[in-house]
Amino acid sequence: MTREDLMKIVGERISKCTACPLYATRTNTVVGEGSLYTPIMFVGEGPGEEEDKTGRPFVGKAGQLLTKILESVDIKREDVYICNVVKCRPPENRTPKQEEQKACGHFLFAQIMIVDPVVIVPLGSTALSFFLNQNLSISEYRGKEIDWKGGKKLFPMFHPSFLLRNPSKEKGSPKDLTWQDIKKVKAFFEQYKGR
Repeated sequence: MTREDLMKIVGERISKCTACPLYATRTNTVVGEGSLYTPIMFVGEGPGEEEDKTGRPFVGKAGQLLTKILESVDIKREDVYICNVVKCRPPENRTPKQEEQKACGHFLFAQIMIVDPVVIVPLGSTALSFFLNQNLSISEYRGKEIDWKGGKKLFPMFHPSFLLRNPSKEKGSPKDLTWQDIKKVKAFFEQYKGR
């Protein structure tokens, strides 16, 4: 079976999932998109309103900013894989609850097995906390390489929605730190793309 076949199966299972209450209020499930052969995977916390409408991850304001951040280092959105911890929108875009993340986590792990990235970029505290199974602050961990399961690295970054709320570009600001981080992601991308 190809990676495309396997991801299609995951997508079909997600579309039928009723394991947590989020299924009752969704318009669409949001599986993920991008290259299934990339060394880099970005993982947010959950779909927002635009994502729920379109069934695509990171297409609202935060997603548009993520696309610009990638383009700033000559990475096309379709050259990486982008998804979320939970695949259905939490009401009012609230943070997904622990039990919702647990109910959906096996889908994310299946996606990681299929894409087999070298570097996973958790965007924001919720995604980072999911991967390390404890409540963590993104400010403390962003820009650090963390060894994770199966020889993979986590490289946490600020969530683009946090950057929208903190627009300053001064030295040391979240936007400035994100510029440092995305340059590192680009270096990982170049290093591992032909693996």
